[in-house]
Amino acid sequence: MELSELLFIVIMAGLLSILAQYYGLLTFDGAVASLTVGLIIGLFGSADWLLVLIIFTTLGFAATLMGLAKKKKSGLQEGLFGERRYKNVIAVGVTPCIFAVLAFLLGEEYYTMMSVAYISSITVAAADTIASEVGIRDKKVWLFTTLERVEPGTDGGISVLGTLLALGAATLTAAIGWALIFGLTLEILFIVPIAAGMVGCFIDSLFGATLEKRGYMSKYSNNAVSAMLGSLFAIAVYIQFF
Repeated sequence: MELSELLFIVIMAGLLSILAQYYGLLTFDGAVASLTVGLIIGLFGSADWLLVLIIFTTLGFAATLMGLAKKKKSGLQEGLFGERRYKNVIAVGVTPCIFAVLAFLLGEEYYTMMSVAYISSITVAAADTIASEVGIRDKKVWLFTTLERVEPGTDGGISVLGTLLALGAATLTAAIGWALIFGLTLEILFIVPIAAGMVGCFIDSLFGATLEKRGYMSKYSNNAVSAMLGSLFAIAVYIQFF
């Protein structure tokens, strides 16, 4: 890795964390966790991988701020004012960090597979974040497992608006990740991270309606496991068809 790329990674990871804390989007421990995740992904993956993470994080913050006053009024915001702590950051960041390290250790032969898995981990996070932060404004919510009507914000609740927004977020994130890592030439493989994003999002809803609802799983572990399972789905499809 050249010195210029190393400096870019350190500066961008640091800048994201500092600005996020300054604007109240991350607590101090959340900012430290964000810096750690950013450095791991940038140093073991690449600067392009870090850019994908930064763009996703920026979009996620925007989704958090959208309609924040209404979410606070209903008690549906993250934290006290929409801010995220280290647990939120680690829950979302642990899976992409794992694939960044694996890409470094496994080398060029597995780079494409690890890149697809990495993008997929971000599309899962994007789909779930948008579905939760924006889709929660839809009053017509059903429990994923039984399809009975439930209140917005219920663990495992899904809505038409949230699902459509999740698909849009997964598609946009996959497009950004693909363009930055693989270039502007699209291949059929591009569909895999989109599908993985939705699979992970639905797994999150399934676990939310079952394990999380019963107290066997926290929302943080649900986020992490769902991202990993969505990424493993992408790897399985890659191995089978590509």
